[in-house]
Amino acid sequence: MATRMPTLYLSHGAPPLADDPVWTRQLADWSGDLDRPTAILVVSAHWEDAPLTVGATADDTPLTYDFWGFPQRYYDVAYPAPGAPALAERVRELATGPGGSIRQDPVRGLDHGAYVPLREMYPEADVPVLQVSMPTLDPARLLELGQRLAPLREEGVLIMGSGFTTHNLREMSRQAHGEAPSWSVEFDDWTHRTVLDHDVDTLLDFAHKAPAAALAHPRSDHFAPLFVALGAGLDGHRSSTSTVDGFWHGLAKRSFQFD
Repeated sequence: MATRMPTLYLSHGAPPLADDPVWTRQLADWSGDLDRPTAILVVSAHWEDAPLTVGATADDTPLTYDFWGFPQRYYDVAYPAPGAPALAERVRELATGPGGSIRQDPVRGLDHGAYVPLREMYPEADVPVLQVSMPTLDPARLLELGQRLAPLREEGVLIMGSGFTTHNLREMSRQAHGEAPSWSVEFDDWTHRTVLDHDVDTLLDFAHKAPAAALAHPRSDHFAPLFVALGAGLDGHRSSTSTVDGFWHGLAKRSFQFD
């Protein structure tokens, strides 16, 4: 019998995440405390496509290097995790509601929102991984998507939303780790408190309720994966844990686990 898995929202970082010994240890320690999943389902900030689209399921699909201007070594990274065709079929069954649709992109490999953290959490690349798109940035619709996918937890699937708790590259601080601008600190603190209070309605209206929301997220793509993870976690005991905190170049790397 598969172990019921939690759902995760993590701040995934840019490709240089692999060079940060603090962050990589935080992710490795986090996954070390989890039961081994039967498969991993990732919703990344870096793939928006409607209708809901399932990524490649073949074992040998190349990664999607969806970034520019980095040293060549970041484009030489490999993460040959097995494909998850059976999980893709389950997603199709669960996510297609009345009037809904789903399609597949057979050549789109994992993007850096998926493989960068997974290389630190599951470095052996021996757990099947499937990535699906975000069909919308609407928090309520993403919450509903997470609720539809929640039965996968009972099948041992680890549902992972990969974004960044604050994400404003134009305003990003170039200072040392641990120092952050007030807008990032305020939004991070609000998110931490609101998630742990299980105040779903307030979270859904974060654009109007959170301090410095427009600065923390000029565009909500990196906050949006939180709602998929949150929605999939609503069928449990509504136990939320902040698993990673702190800042990276001023951006909040706050991450959560929903049990």
